Amino acid sequence: MSSKDDKPKKSATGMKTYKWILVAIMVAASAIVGCSKKTSVNTAPMEQSFKSSEPAAQSASDKVVAAIKTEDYSGALTQLQTLAKNAKLTSEQQQAIKDVIAQVEKVLADTATKSGADATKAASDLQKSLPK
Repeated sequence: MSSKDDKPKKSATGMKTYKWILVAIMVAASAIVGCSKKTSVNTAPMEQSFKSSEPAAQSASDKVVAAIKTEDYSGALTQLQTLAKNAKLTSEQQQAIKDVIAQVEKVLADTATKSGADATKAASDLQKSLPK
């Protein structure tokens, strides 16, 4: 009779562990996605410097700004690097591009650092919540 009692107990313990793992994963995911500090990139100087530029450069600049506003930083960085290769840029435009590239790279680095720290904390919390 005791062997029958042990089986349901093991199954219940397994389900509890599974639920705790699921909860920990959900908490970690929401911490990474939902609670992240919104970091802004100041695109105003770039937008101002491209207002009177040729249509192709102005369009490229608008695409960069749109990518930044939707937080597509890797896409914005690629577009910025392409735009920077344009030989017809003024020194003001070149400096604005360099400044925005630096800001975008900082946002990407900060995001990677924060995600790594959040993942480490989630893994630590998960280990603590598991039964010994």
